[in-house]
Amino acid sequence: MSFLRHHAASPVSGSRRLVYFLAVCFSLTLAVDLFAQTQRTGRQIYESACAACHGSDGTGSPSIAADSPLMPPDFTDCSFATREPEADWVGVSHRGGPSKAFSRLMPAFGDALSIEEIELAVAHSRTFCDDERWPRGELNLPRALVTTKAFPEDEAVLTVIADGASVTNKFVYERRIGTRSQFELIVPLEFSERTAGDWTGGVGDLAFAFKHVLAYNVRRGNIVSVAGELVVPTGSTERGVGSGTTVVEPFVAFGQNLPARAFLQVQAGGAIPFNRDHSDEVFWRTAIGQRFREDEFGRLWAPMVELIGSRELITGASTHWDVVPQVHVTLNTRQHVKANVGVRIPVNDREGRSAQFLSYFLWEWFGGGLFDGW
Repeated sequence: MSFLRHHAASPVSGSRRLVYFLAVCFSLTLAVDLFAQTQRTGRQIYESACAACHGSDGTGSPSIAADSPLMPPDFTDCSFATREPEADWVGVSHRGGPSKAFSRLMPAFGDALSIEEIELAVAHSRTFCDDERWPRGELNLPRALVTTKAFPEDEAVLTVIADGASVTNKFVYERRIGTRSQFELIVPLEFSERTAGDWTGGVGDLAFAFKHVLAYNVRRGNIVSVAGELVVPTGSTERGVGSGTTVVEPFVAFGQNLPARAFLQVQAGGAIPFNRDHSDEVFWRTAIGQRFREDEFGRLWAPMVELIGSRELITGASTHWDVVPQVHVTLNTRQHVKANVGVRIPVNDREGRSAQFLSYFLWEWFGGGLFDGW
């Protein structure tokens, strides 16, 4: 007889086979259970981990709202739910509310759920906003110093432009309108040195702008907008502030996410003065950069470089080229207060065109108060 038959006929061998059989069954059952857990859908993870506070429909649990001074956010409110990129939601879910200076009532799920499970739950929570007209926060790229971005914002920005003989402070107020539009007010304070020690200046030409998103695609990572800016001659040409004429500046803006957290922004347009003694002008601006974080969800650094071109539409005019290396950084824990510092360097036609120091301080006021989240 064969060894197998002899082994099967032995009582001791039979008991071993039973033990082996039970062990295999237990292992298979455990494996199937673990597989089922890892294959849970985003909805299932959300229901088990999030729905108790945020509600199965994403509007916030009434029982939690009754017992807590803080109402959970309404995920069906697209104005709230679309502004931040998904990675920020994952970070808060992984590390808890205090990691971004939010309420301690938002627990950290990093020890209970894997990053992949949190990403599935977050992806499900973002389906509660079913209005696809709202651009997603993944397309809100870091703001460059010169190139206008395509994403509509609620921001207040102070930009400083300085060289050896002049300083310009621009106060910019931006407010979103509806799903895809933005209104902008620009108030410049310009100062220049006419002779050594003789500085003059004041409020320059006020500007009003309107921007509208034409199209966006989160999967492909791109967004395109059209905009127009109206510059009103409120400055004083006698004091060297303002152009002395109304100017209309139409332009198109484009943003694109690239691999490895890189990004590209493009703006192209023109300037049309009402006073025909001034020349029309075309301009094109490109910013390319890359995002880095101190850790997976921490402070954002975005070094970038802009290439700026412009040309007056008159015979014999030359094209001016500038390059602007810079670094964008989030300042506070919540990351709704940001800054950027760079230098605008003329590449050609340097006579009469000196290098400029540029910087801005940005407050994304929809994200909280200026002194919140530090």
